[in-house]
Amino acid sequence: MPGPRRTAAALGAAAVLLSGCSTAVGVSVPGGAAGCGDPRWPAQVGGHERVDTDPANAAVAAWGDPAVVARCGVGALAPTETECIEIDGVGWIPSSLSDGTRFTTFGTDPALEVLVPSAYDPAPLVLPAFDEVAKALPPNGLRCR
Repeated sequence: MPGPRRTAAALGAAAVLLSGCSTAVGVSVPGGAAGCGDPRWPAQVGGHERVDTDPANAAVAAWGDPAVVARCGVGALAPTETECIEIDGVGWIPSSLSDGTRFTTFGTDPALEVLVPSAYDPAPLVLPAFDEVAKALPPNGLRCR
């Protein structure tokens, strides 16, 4: 049976190892992810560095804590009565979530979805970081009016 010092040392080592582990952001990979190719995700969003996702997949990415999450390959949106926001030539349709806002590109197929927690309000300010990814998606003929 190990002595108290050996047990304390083992527990201390385990705590150091556990504190070094980072928690990946849980995401779901969209069904149309193959249509995105290999998106060129930004290194930072809103001044926050990229963090790991679970699962790790080229079609999903996250930044910060709480995480801004981007998913490429969601279904294209149909015409809607919801006001379309155009930023840097990219159309976005916002929808309120309980803890933030979901923005989905309008006029691309597949679409890009960006989930922005309330902590980043005003949420549209993070969208320019996704210009390159959104503009690389195939247009479907729809545009903001």
